[in-house]
Amino acid sequence: MNTVVHSTHSRASGRDDFAVVGGGLCGRLVAWLLAGAGRRVALYDRGDAAGTQSAAWVAAAMLAPLAEAASAELLITELGAASLERWPGFIADMPEPVFFQRHGTLVVWHAGDRAEAPLFERRLRANAPSELFQDGFVKLSGAQVTAAEPALGTRFPQGWLLPNEGQLDNRQVLTALAAGLAERNVDLHWNTSVDTPPDARFVIDCRGLGGKPAWPALRGVRGEVARVHAPGIGLTRPVRLLHPRYPLYIAPKQDDLYVIGATEVEGEDMSPVTVRSALELLSAAFAVHPGFGEARILELNSQCRPTLPDHRPAIVWDGARTLRVNGLYRHGYMIAPEVADSARALAEALLGGVISDPDSFDDWRRQARWSALLRCEHAAPVL
Repeated sequence: MNTVVHSTHSRASGRDDFAVVGGGLCGRLVAWLLAGAGRRVALYDRGDAAGTQSAAWVAAAMLAPLAEAASAELLITELGAASLERWPGFIADMPEPVFFQRHGTLVVWHAGDRAEAPLFERRLRANAPSELFQDGFVKLSGAQVTAAEPALGTRFPQGWLLPNEGQLDNRQVLTALAAGLAERNVDLHWNTSVDTPPDARFVIDCRGLGGKPAWPALRGVRGEVARVHAPGIGLTRPVRLLHPRYPLYIAPKQDDLYVIGATEVEGEDMSPVTVRSALELLSAAFAVHPGFGEARILELNSQCRPTLPDHRPAIVWDGARTLRVNGLYRHGYMIAPEVADSARALAEALLGGVISDPDSFDDWRRQARWSALLRCEHAAPVL
């Protein structure tokens, strides 16, 4: 193990209940929840407390289960809908403020791309639970689009408002969770590489792509975003632009900051954003609102999201003392509360002896809310 350890608390003698390896969004949430339940927890991450090396640092953090149903299956949208209800409570328990907004998502398209609209709607209706459509999918005329988002003027002849969706500030969440971990007396080891399993009763591996040696099926899907400062535009909610080649989202944050994204590239290339991607992102944003032509580019950033072959997250017990939580793909902030809480519940069942072998795991799994996420692979390596 790397000897560079940044720990906020001295530890009395005794073994930790859990060592969480990986301090991105999911690892922080799992550690925070376990510590909140009174467990002794240590967290190890090769990056810094701000989370700048994690996929969570680059994300737009839109909480949009209905909009994401255009490309995600029913399980993901159900996880997203349940997680959206939990975020306000989580944020209220954090010691630092987090921007959270639930003003919905506006979906628009240019007249020449109107054929995309019925395809998008059909995918939503096929992949989302029916209750999300109850007062959650409102068709808008051009005048209603303008009324809902005056900044867009009369550029779009039609649109949809998904009024129940939300978003938050991803970087504020990471900062607030780091403070919350310290507040809950988690033993924090930032800038620490883990080469051998830490000494704890159970190890929870939340390393994202860093967990690939133990989970060869993991692969990276690259995402690229622009962060711009654009005073005077005044969008009040995330806007999604339907386009056959450049489906785009623009997420307005505090202080006239906008996160613009669209690209998704198979592969684990961690190099900077390409010129092609930058041109596509910024040109599409300019087509939504010409004011983006005067925006100041703060960042062009990329990251690789950890993905399993079925695009589902998974929580796997190796039959001994290791849990692995991974595969949140592009839906990290949208589904993390429910995934992390499922991992917490399984971890506590192991610690309490409720689960001790594959048969008791199967019995417990059958009662779990998100049983589709849970697996036992007792032949798996520890880390």
